[in-house]
Amino acid sequence: MHDIVPTWVGTTARQIARAVRRGDTSATRVVADHLDHIARADPELSAFRAVRGGEAIVEAEKVDEQEDLANLPLAGVPVAIKENTPVAGLPTWRGSAAARTPVAEHDHEIVRRMRGAGAVVVGVTRMPELGLWATTDDATATSRNPWQLSRTPGGSSGGAAAAVASGMVPIAHGNDGFGSIRIPAACCGLLGLKPGRDVVPRQLGTEDWFGLTEHGILTTCVADAATGFAVLAGRRPEKLVQPGRLRVAVSLTSPVAGLRADAANRDAVAATARRLTEAGHDVVGTELHYPASLGLRGLSTWFAAAAEDAAAGRAGGRDLQPRTRRHVALGRWAQRRGYVREADRTAWRDRMTGFFTDQRADVLLTPALASTPPAATSWARRSWAANMWSCVRYAPYAAPWNMAGLPALVAPAGLRPDGLPVGVQLVGPPGSELLLLAVAGQLEMMAPWPRHAPSWPRVDSTV
Repeated sequence: MHDIVPTWVGTTARQIARAVRRGDTSATRVVADHLDHIARADPELSAFRAVRGGEAIVEAEKVDEQEDLANLPLAGVPVAIKENTPVAGLPTWRGSAAARTPVAEHDHEIVRRMRGAGAVVVGVTRMPELGLWATTDDATATSRNPWQLSRTPGGSSGGAAAAVASGMVPIAHGNDGFGSIRIPAACCGLLGLKPGRDVVPRQLGTEDWFGLTEHGILTTCVADAATGFAVLAGRRPEKLVQPGRLRVAVSLTSPVAGLRADAANRDAVAATARRLTEAGHDVVGTELHYPASLGLRGLSTWFAAAAEDAAAGRAGGRDLQPRTRRHVALGRWAQRRGYVREADRTAWRDRMTGFFTDQRADVLLTPALASTPPAATSWARRSWAANMWSCVRYAPYAAPWNMAGLPALVAPAGLRPDGLPVGVQLVGPPGSELLLLAVAGQLEMMAPWPRHAPSWPRVDSTV
């Protein structure tokens, strides 16, 4: 029987960085371990669009040669970047053969910040075309959920979530225009943070999807999320402060009329509310009203973002997937009719910022999803209507907080009866990212969650 060689796969970003800074291991060793795991795992999960094998090793060697390792919060940490964000030396795929752009000459600012913090980019992760959908597949592959391969890891940062939940990287970059970090986090049992407006540089898509998109992260634990957020925001990482007594508003109301969270998601909210009460917070139920006009304006903005991105990338006609072409056509129609207005988004932001003041609430707790993640299948070949109904039906709770530009995160909250993870969403007023992370940290201490899907990463880890 062969001895199992210890590996750094499965350890946290914080553990890796501390070990590299101390000289207990090297960035080269850590990255090599993860590249070996990616080579074994990704054929089953299809999380990566491209893997930077030799380039990542060279990058890791350069980290090892640095003299200021003590100042690198992500020293030697393997990270993945979502494929719509420029990485020098790679095309920017954007989930689309039609919208793919040439090899990038320079890193996006958030990639530059992660590399500047000592992280090593091992590859770019898959997303649906133009980031429009809450499932991740195209003609080349279907990304799969490590918890159940028959289910989607969500979207649009589905590849990122699958990579983290299977241990291929301890931390992954994602971006979130209508829930594209938080939905995959909920599908895959991860911590997913969408920062609030103007906290992290965007430069994503045409006009940043009218100001709705944000760069953020997916991790297996709160400590890694806090470090990753600090790096993206250009701040020095700081220890999370235990929150004092908070007022937590709880709402199960769906933003989509006629839809209701299923029993597993309602139970997750109830269990989380009980834990927050046990932690000493005041937890109160509230009826959060989502006006019908919000849904119409939100849909119009979603459509128009597709139209703008398609035009900017000079992708159109028959080159795009049929579901995307329909989205683009509706976006052009919505723009002609004047349905996409900054004034509407500002009014909603003011209303939701006022909600926290009027309710004297520090945090809002809602379901993360409404039902189980859809099947991992060829959604790109299915009709626009089928895709729309699937996305809206299972993931209605995320988009309002992009429209408002408020910080929001998803944290794991147990398991569904079918064995898939279930999460909850925490939302806060502007500037509350660290508070939300601190509350998630309390939940993690009270009810620790599995950091990876069962049977993953299928190796023994070095701690």
